Amino acid sequence: MPSILADLVGRRETNLGRLDALLRIPSVANDPQGASAMAACAAHVAGLLTEAGMEEVRVMPTGGHPLVTGSWRHAPGRPTLLIYGHYDVQPAGPLEAWRSPPFAPEVRSDRLYARGAADDKGQFFMHILALEAIMRVQGSLPVNVVFLIEGEEEISSPNLSRFLVEQAELLRADWAVISDSAMWAVGQPAICLGVRGLINLELTMTGPREDLHSGSLGGILTNPLEGLARLL
Repeated sequence: MPSILADLVGRRETNLGRLDALLRIPSVANDPQGASAMAACAAHVAGLLTEAGMEEVRVMPTGGHPLVTGSWRHAPGRPTLLIYGHYDVQPAGPLEAWRSPPFAPEVRSDRLYARGAADDKGQFFMHILALEAIMRVQGSLPVNVVFLIEGEEEISSPNLSRFLVEQAELLRADWAVISDSAMWAVGQPAICLGVRGLINLELTMTGPREDLHSGSLGGILTNPLEGLARLL
């Protein structure tokens, strides 16, 4: 689709400026003082989706930071694609370790450096731009599209599961695209089919009900620490 690619190339500087504005918002999910920045970033993402031609764009409240949804459903008989991303970022860490301020994007050697540029603002912005270009050049999309952009991925998405259940009909899709993994190498993208998850558990092992002399009875009685070591 050369005309679509040409459209994107022709708008490169403009789109870099739009990405710059997104990256300047310090949307750190675990910052106790960052609620206003998170809300501002969610509103900014909603604006980007609206500019791209998405409809029913909403900033959806949760028990924590808001999610942003938007859709385009004018391809009857065609599948629906769900595009997931997250606008929250990790804390910047030691500022002295940065060559440029983390929330002041800087281009060096044709690469854009800022917190969130590669995780995950740059990725979902790429999808927005691609669909925006297709809409601009062709007037419509070949499939139906639903966006789900959350603000709590970096803190294990505590409100996402409930949202998925409550908004199952809104988010119903045939396929999902999640661009929040890695490239194999520069110029060599990879398709990630899955990642390892997390599990938390607490084990309690009991032993004698009273303190006993380890020197006299340590070799006779079972030590709970030994049992835990075997389990681990």
